Amino acid sequence: MKPTLLILAAGIGSRYGGIKQLDQFGPNGETIIDYSLYDAIRSGFGKVVFIVRQEIKESAEALFAPILKGKIDYDFAIQGVQSYVPADLGTVDRVKPWGTGHATLCAWEQTKTPFAVINADDFYGRDAFATMSEFLQNDTDDRQHAMIGYELKRTLSENGTVSRGVCVERADHNLESVVERTKIFEKDGAIYFEEEAGLTELAPETPVSMNFWGFKPSMFPITNDLFQAYARNNIHTPKAEFYIPTVMTHIIKSGLGDCRVFRSASDWFGVTYPEDKPTVQAALSALHASGDYPDKLWE
Repeated sequence: MKPTLLILAAGIGSRYGGIKQLDQFGPNGETIIDYSLYDAIRSGFGKVVFIVRQEIKESAEALFAPILKGKIDYDFAIQGVQSYVPADLGTVDRVKPWGTGHATLCAWEQTKTPFAVINADDFYGRDAFATMSEFLQNDTDDRQHAMIGYELKRTLSENGTVSRGVCVERADHNLESVVERTKIFEKDGAIYFEEEAGLTELAPETPVSMNFWGFKPSMFPITNDLFQAYARNNIHTPKAEFYIPTVMTHIIKSGLGDCRVFRSASDWFGVTYPEDKPTVQAALSALHASGDYPDKLWE
């Protein structure tokens, strides 16, 4: 059974200043999503689900449906602020989406196979997709999930702080813990994250999650139960976010499953700030020039 790819494309992009999911970065106007789609198709994925806000669904469908027709099945899921919120809580007073864990939950109805989850605005590389596709097609343990890990030093931005899922890996290559750190930066040759208690240094080789996860469908009911409780506790906190690492931590700590860590040999790059765009454009042009990608992806 071919796996499904979920693309998290509902973020607002407040630091980027625009809809970066649909912005053009490749030499022929390709979005970063185009490269993920191309790598997913050639790595054996059988379906893609775009998780979007209602207001960008029409634009996303117009952009990607003509490309994907005849190449891979596709669908759209809407991440709304009311989605999966307990009905008795009434109307939610917030604009910001509920976060990556909630976004994944919003694709439950469209997802019937083992599946991967990625960000729309991150470039992961073919190796990462091939590794995850092989795992999702061949591992039959419904309690065994996976993630692609990258070295922290290879995932920073020169233009400001970044958010990363900081991981601790066990000797059996399963994940022991992952904690979302939202203000990571490099200064004077060292890497730190900032929290209320001050600055904490991180080793450059620390494995981090760039939100490339592989799940079995057993993840959905667990996520639903967690989000129901989270929504009740945060209904009056309009900036609260329910992250995928929260779900994975619960699965591990509660003995509901494990998460294999695959170290990727692929390059990673992404866009958080407008100033990141030229760097990404140059990197993609170099990959075309080296033959990693054809001159035009979809010819």
